Order: sequence, then C-alpha cells, then structure tokens
Amino acid sequence: MRGIIPDVREEMVEAISKAQSTARAILNNVQQVIIGKEDAVELAVIALISNGHLLIEDAPGVGKTMLARSLARSLDCSFKRIQFTPDMLPGDITGITVYSQKTGDFEFRAGPVMAQMVLADEINRATPKVQSALLECMDEGQITVDGVTHNMPSPFHVLATQNPIEYEGTFPLPETQLDRFLLRISLGYPSQDDEIAIVEKQQYAHPIEKITPVATGADLLDLQTAVKDIYVDDTLKKYITSLVAATRDHPTIYLGASPRGSLALFRTAQARALVHGRDYVLPDDVKALAESVLAHRLIIRLTDVSQDKSGRASITEILDTIPVPGTVLRP
Repeated sequence: MRGIIPDVREEMVEAISKAQSTARAILNNVQQVIIGKEDAVELAVIALISNGHLLIEDAPGVGKTMLARSLARSLDCSFKRIQFTPDMLPGDITGITVYSQKTGDFEFRAGPVMAQMVLADEINRATPKVQSALLECMDEGQITVDGVTHNMPSPFHVLATQNPIEYEGTFPLPETQLDRFLLRISLGYPSQDDEIAIVEKQQYAHPIEKITPVATGADLLDLQTAVKDIYVDDTLKKYITSLVAATRDHPTIYLGASPRGSLALFRTAQARALVHGRDYVLPDDVKALAESVLAHRLIIRLTDVSQDKSGRASITEILDTIPVPGTVLRP
C-alpha cells in the first residue's frame, strides 16, 4: 500500500479483515443447508459481496430455491419470495396505486419486489412483460408505478431461479434481462456421500429451520464497500478486458460481452480475493469466475449443440488462448 497514509492504511486493513470474517460467517451458515456444493455457495456469496444479482439455473430438486432461501436467512434483511406464473401482471410484483376513501388520496401499495432480498422463483415462467418489470429495479434500484418513482431498499438483491430443462410454458429470458445478472450458476447433482448426508440431515427437520442470521444489512453494505479496496494490478485489468474483448471476435460467438462484463469480472474477482483472505486479486480469481460471469452474456451462433454448452466451451477456449499475467501483490 505504497503512498497510503499509515492511519488510513490501518483503517483499510481493519475494514477488509472484518469483511473477510463476515463473508466467511455467511459461507459457513449457508453450507449447513447446501451440502457438498462449496463452489456454488461461494459464487452465490460473491454475488452478494459484489452488489449484484444472481441467477441459479438447474434441474428441479437440486436445491436452487433452498440456496436462495439460505442466503436470505443468513442476513437480517427483509425477504420476499415471488412465485412466477404465466398469469402474473407487472403490478403483482411492483405494486399498485389505489384510491383511499379514508384519506381521499391515491396511495402506493408496494409489491413483493420492495424487499432487500427477493427470491424470484422460476422467473422464466412469467411473461416478457412481467420479466421486464424487473429490469428497472435490478439495474437502477428503483421502480416507476403510475409515473411515480419509488427507490428500492438498500441493500437490494434479486436471487432468481429457473429450470433450463422443461421449456413448455416458459418464456426464455431475453439478453437484456440476462445481462442484469452478475453471475449465473448451477448446482448439479450431489455425490452419493453428499446425498446420504442430505437425507440424514433432513430425517427429522430441515436444516434451514435451524440457521439464524449471522450478518445484518449494514454488515452487507460494509462488505460491499470493503471489497472496493481489494488491489487489482494493471496487468490483471488488461487480462480481464482482453478476455472480454476476445468474446467479441470468437468464431462461435455471434455477440460478445459488453463492458458490463468487464466490470462484473473485475468486481467479482475482488470479491473472490476477499473471501479467500487476500487483499489483492490473482489471475486464478479471474479464471475461476470467467465462465459464471460471461457465459450467459453471449449469443452463440446456431450450431448442433446447445447455446449453454457452446457459451461455456467458448469461454474455456478463450481462457486457453489469452496469456495469463504473472502474480503481482499489493505494492
């Protein structure tokens, strides 16, 4: 930390150390419920630390909703769950303005999206009109109802789930909506040993009923502030932007990631470094996050394989071709 006043440096180190303890407490809490999926849980916590929204995509029954609920219960924040269905209207999530006979005036009745932690369950079952109602609140931190703007609470995070297997009666998220999600993760099936542990833990009661908040909304805001002080060397900034730029020239990619992808990879790399107890980012942080941050932002050319598989494969190819810089510690 060359050039930093000693008192300021000490204060920064203390804030980062406190943030690391808070992040580790949230991780440990969620892992009491989600067994054997340490990497996915870590990515979910990284999304929160990075002040971004999370899309959990996987087959039914693997714990998508439970992961989102565990994250919400680990934080002492207001929480609402929205079960998306084809017959929903935008007002069902944003709220409506009604006339009050008592006051003689119009009053805004907030919808379930006006919470600090929002679980958007099976988001792809809602119509595009309803999905688009989330765009403003996810990107700008506000909603507009009947011409009046209402600010979202702080912190504000959307944890959305969707089933990529069953497409009947679903409406795929458009690229603009996908781009609002900082990370897209999947859980996958557990190993046999982990599945036995899951069965045993739920024999008498679900473990989510036993976990309690380990951090407050203010703690999360402090986390999101502290992560900005994690050091990122200039060579890593060039590496990040080179990876994103390569998605725009790759032969299998029709439309590559925008600068929002670079910003997302930059911030999540800082968050991963913090979670791992460092105050500086390593190339491994960037490589570990590239797929989850970038794959869902790409539009793949029509091929004989699925878009999801092609996106992930393209990111892997790009990681293999872009030279990895050497490790540079905080000066």
